[in-house]
Amino acid sequence: MEAILFFALVLVSVGLVASILMQSRGSGLGATFGGESSVHTSRRGVEKRLYQFTVVLSVLFVGVSMVVYIASL
Repeated sequence: MEAILFFALVLVSVGLVASILMQSRGSGLGATFGGESSVHTSRRGVEKRLYQFTVVLSVLFVGVSMVVYIASL
């Protein structure tokens, strides 16, 4: 049972990292050091779905992490 939980945790965490890295919204610290700064007012299309997917994965990550912690007690 614990092996399944750890596998689920690894799978969710890899998906979360990938979905965060795929987001290219804003320029972050680049604008601070002279880079261009673009302002996006709303997400549309693929960006919106990717954002929603990232939120779902982050909630799943927290949930699976809590279950793994409770199961290990």
